[in-house]
Amino acid sequence: MHVRIEDIAKFEGQPVTLKGWLAGRRSSGKIHFLQVRDGSGFIQAVMSKSAVGDDVFKQADHLSQESAIVVHGQVRADSRAPGGFELDVTGLDVVSPAVDFPITPKEHGVDYLMDRRHLWIRSARQQAILRIRHEVIDAVRDYFNSRGFILADTPIFTPSACEGTTTLFPVQYFDDATAYLTQSGQLYNEANAMALGKVYCFGPTFSAEKSKTRRHLTEFWMVEPEMAYADLDDAIGLAEGLVVAVIGRVLERRQRELTALQRDTTKLAAITAPFARITYDDAVKLLKEKGLPFEWGGDPGSPDETALSEHFNGPVAVTGYPSAIKAFYFKPQPGRPEVSLSCDILAPEGYGEIIGGGQRLDDYDTLLQRIEEHKLPREAFEWYLDLRRFGSVPHSGFGMGIERVVSWICGLDHLREAIPYPRMLYRIYP
Repeated sequence: MHVRIEDIAKFEGQPVTLKGWLAGRRSSGKIHFLQVRDGSGFIQAVMSKSAVGDDVFKQADHLSQESAIVVHGQVRADSRAPGGFELDVTGLDVVSPAVDFPITPKEHGVDYLMDRRHLWIRSARQQAILRIRHEVIDAVRDYFNSRGFILADTPIFTPSACEGTTTLFPVQYFDDATAYLTQSGQLYNEANAMALGKVYCFGPTFSAEKSKTRRHLTEFWMVEPEMAYADLDDAIGLAEGLVVAVIGRVLERRQRELTALQRDTTKLAAITAPFARITYDDAVKLLKEKGLPFEWGGDPGSPDETALSEHFNGPVAVTGYPSAIKAFYFKPQPGRPEVSLSCDILAPEGYGEIIGGGQRLDDYDTLLQRIEEHKLPREAFEWYLDLRRFGSVPHSGFGMGIERVVSWICGLDHLREAIPYPRMLYRIYP
């Protein structure tokens, strides 16, 4: 009976067949200890010469790491085993031998591993990260689907930019036209919200910003909800609930993976909504009190965000950023046009911004003025202006970066491990 390693507990004492790969091997006299993986987990298969015979035992003796194998045996409970079970081997079939697998148990440099990312993801650590990523994405979808949001896909090719074209990748389109890879589905999502009320888009986005920080990828995934008849507080409440739901789901279902990553989950488990909140004005004062050289009008960097989250010992929602450092579509604060109705949610433990959003401009004249101030081509935004011409309403939303959330939950040092094949300033292979 072919079974998956993740289901092995259901078959204690029974004969089973595992189809997978050899993750590692060690020998002790007349016993081989085979570490087998099948994509769902890892298990130790114990092979004795007396149980399988000389020929099979010798065959296993020469198997190299990552050889594809089919293992037959009986499931045995063992409290000392990482998963609580081992397999007593009765037979072995070699599907495809691997010769000189390039990633061995010894230490390898980051560049070496990144050049072999297609093989590196086979390791236990990388599998754990990608399983948690899957759980995060699954939790995000469930959160919005269970609250009446409609998934409405937005285009990856766009004729214009949300925030100017300097940080976008141009793409040759038909008849010598230039399109851009999207950096956000938000503008189209606003149109979707005017049709469907509560929507979200979920997909890859792109940034041509030439940054080499540990928080930057050129291709990353974002979920972006948008709500009609909603203000800034509505968006913040939705974002807080999303973060708490995602963390709760991972803690509930991915303890094995978190343990494999040696992640201290106590701080994650303590996170509840509502989060601490501080205005940008007060954040400037607080940062100065802490001795950081931050002035009003600046865009907080990594040290500033870390200091704020450490002060509150948890996630913090920073509201009211200067309009000048936010995109043209943010609504200004009544009575203070220099301040936007915006919010960034900062994760603790030095992970910084994971969510950015706020209330959108719903007034036609002001939006047109902002488009002109930002020197954006009006003709490319006529459709967007239509949303203010025909039944405009207050509306709000945000974007949450999946890789940043995965990095935080997993306790990673760099975003590059939070996505199967990272794209960075100097990295587009494999």
